[in-house]
Amino acid sequence: MNGLAGYFLRRALGALAVVLVLSLVVYATFYIAPGDPARLACGPRCNPEQLRQVREQLSLDDPFYLQYWHFLQGLVAGHDYSTGTGVLHCTAPCFGQSYQSNQLVTDLLAERLPVTASLALGAMVLWLLLGIGTGLLSALRRGGATERVLTWLTLAGTATPVFITGLGLLMLFCVYLEWLPFPTYVPLGDDPEQWAWNLVLPWAALALLESAKYARLTRSSMLETLAEDHVRTFRAYGLTERAVVGRHALRGALPPVIALTAVDLGSMFGNAVLTESLFGLPGLGQLLVHATQTIDIPVVVAVVMVTGTAVVLANIVADVLYAVADRRVALR
Repeated sequence: MNGLAGYFLRRALGALAVVLVLSLVVYATFYIAPGDPARLACGPRCNPEQLRQVREQLSLDDPFYLQYWHFLQGLVAGHDYSTGTGVLHCTAPCFGQSYQSNQLVTDLLAERLPVTASLALGAMVLWLLLGIGTGLLSALRRGGATERVLTWLTLAGTATPVFITGLGLLMLFCVYLEWLPFPTYVPLGDDPEQWAWNLVLPWAALALLESAKYARLTRSSMLETLAEDHVRTFRAYGLTERAVVGRHALRGALPPVIALTAVDLGSMFGNAVLTESLFGLPGLGQLLVHATQTIDIPVVVAVVMVTGTAVVLANIVADVLYAVADRRVALR
């Protein structure tokens, strides 16, 4: 257990360093780039006195290192903002106020994050079921017509962009067959049944793309495991094929799939832009598109930081899961 704990600690410290570097790059990119953040925050009808007040409030006249330090303080300890009606307290992590709506960015994230999380988690369950099942069947039917058909299907799924798959699903199930409504996000707490029905098509669009990758990985990993000596030994002892595959071969083939799942789940928070825009889901992807169009820098910075941190955390989870599955990894 000490080896695994040390391995986790090393990965956690490395992830913290990566997040700090990410925050520095993101802050420098958006706040040192050409353009005046104070003028963007103040608006087009801002007079010189209002502009001066905004620059003072945002500490834009301070040296860069002090601005960055205030940014980190806001992330860790929160920040207070002076408004016309008093003081607005922003709890940590604090990304400031939106230039467009004057709302706290954390409130905007709190509204949109459940949508993206619902999309990512539901799609993950579906792509694991499709991908592992297809890859397992392909490996067990190696050399036959079933394997060739599944191989072509996985190649087609990998090559088809998500917006093509999504449009096809919308046209088929919403327009021609009229089996499903056009997706409209319903919070899980309001109506779980409608929440699921309205997310079926977005889940399917993402899962069909991702499951092809998992089918290929499961197939290759399963074939490699079936060729190992201990699997042949179990067969020589007279174990049934179901017992060999289910209890031993599949267990040995799943660790790389589990590790990739954790990484892809983190990446999905940053890759949901097309899917959310296509299906009209009010998630982080749609928020990022709107913030980019209106040059709402605090919102863009917040979404980039949240999605980047999700990827870093997902990589830690992937490393730890792989180390649990293969204890030799933790000792390296």
